[in-house]
Amino acid sequence: MKIITVARDMQRTIRAEKRAGKSVGFVPTMGYLHEGHRRLLTNARRENDLVVLSIFVNPTQFGPNEDFETYPRDMNRDEKIAEEAGVDFIFFPAVQEMYHDEPSVNVTVQNRTAVLCGRKRPGHFDGVATVLTKLFHIIQPDKAYFGMKDAQQIAVIDGLIKDFHFDIELVPVPTVREEDGLAKSSRNVYLHQEERREAKELYQSLQLAKRAIEDGVASPARIAGMIREHLEASTSGEVDYIEIYSYPDLEPLEKLKGKIIIALAVKFKQARLIDNITMALS
Repeated sequence: MKIITVARDMQRTIRAEKRAGKSVGFVPTMGYLHEGHRRLLTNARRENDLVVLSIFVNPTQFGPNEDFETYPRDMNRDEKIAEEAGVDFIFFPAVQEMYHDEPSVNVTVQNRTAVLCGRKRPGHFDGVATVLTKLFHIIQPDKAYFGMKDAQQIAVIDGLIKDFHFDIELVPVPTVREEDGLAKSSRNVYLHQEERREAKELYQSLQLAKRAIEDGVASPARIAGMIREHLEASTSGEVDYIEIYSYPDLEPLEKLKGKIIIALAVKFKQARLIDNITMALS
């Protein structure tokens, strides 16, 4: 496994590998790797000749009151996990390498952002799309792997790849969960003991909604109300949102039909947790 910190060196390395006929699977991350990332890497390893992992805490996707400075970082641990997962290259650039000048061009996302997490994080997905545009040009992957825990992000990336004609296959990977159902996340370390016990109820509320839909409930408002009632009764967290849309277009629905996403966010004292499920309905 080789660690590369300079974009031009990464590009030259990948060009040489692709000239040799090798396929490239890419897993972009902000580091502090957990089992969810490991699952992405395992899938990439199985489906490609080469696996590239990027570790870059991207400042442009953090708002002024968000946790860029305190976002957990542990490169030594990340290297160990990457090596165990069979990663060939880690791209580990400094901020100055990725944003070395005042930019003349930024990517602005027009659709799929005014709902869910995007509603309260203006500019967040512009930052995501901008850094991914840079990374896609540097890594030149055949396939890029993202976890469905961040389903809105996948919807935005789907639009980015299509609109900019990137020759990349987007591979969504199911959310990796703890034994009690909590979606694995780097931010779970911020939960206090009692909050951690309560946090499993996020997924339980989604499963409650799934069963209700399978039993014939077709009203988005009714499903959202059931989820809210469960969360308010079983957690001390503050419900940030509970929303149901078509997926991946993220358009509102009067009646549940087609492929849908049910998504929620709950704020605990020092952590805001998100979760979702998707369903394909007739």
